[in-house]
Amino acid sequence: MTDDLTAEDLTDPTRGERIDEVATELPLAERIEAILFIVDEPIGLIALAAAVGSPVPAVRQTLESLVEDYDGLGKGPRRGFELREVGGGWRLYVREDLDDVVAAFVGGQAPARLSQAALETLAVIAYKQPVTRSQVASIRAVNVDSVVRTLLARGLITELFADSETGAINYGTTDALLQHLGINSLDELPPISPLLDDGADGFDEGTIR
Repeated sequence: MTDDLTAEDLTDPTRGERIDEVATELPLAERIEAILFIVDEPIGLIALAAAVGSPVPAVRQTLESLVEDYDGLGKGPRRGFELREVGGGWRLYVREDLDDVVAAFVGGQAPARLSQAALETLAVIAYKQPVTRSQVASIRAVNVDSVVRTLLARGLITELFADSETGAINYGTTDALLQHLGINSLDELPPISPLLDDGADGFDEGTIR
């Protein structure tokens, strides 16, 4: 049976023992890359070590080696992505000088209507920004990971900054959303307070126009 990885597993101190039982033959670098590939927010060193079932010093050393490898400082060429430590956690990012390539690709994709889930998530981000995925998920009472990835790919939201304490990424809307809505600024969004009861759906009346 497949040992599915959950968000809770990443911070479970016993996870390492269970992972080690089934993955001791796999190279540490491969295990680390597998986790980095699926995380949506920077993952801390301790949580990463628990996820791959290896000591923290070994994981740190491997991360440093991967950084050099991706940067082309070893025997291979520089990669189109890089490994960075942000807000106390590690995550893979597209290199900044390739942003135009990615933007052109995303912009060239055939337009498609957003799902109801995407529209609801986009509305929460628009009115509550800056806001983290966990905060959006709390308001919508559902997992929003895939929806956030869709909105990022469509260029409607962007990563604003990482929380200095938790490393959680805070999201906000982009100028592309304003263009789609035909408005000049977020100040032109209609007030929604009259449509909600006090504190409804996790919104704070005092933060909504």
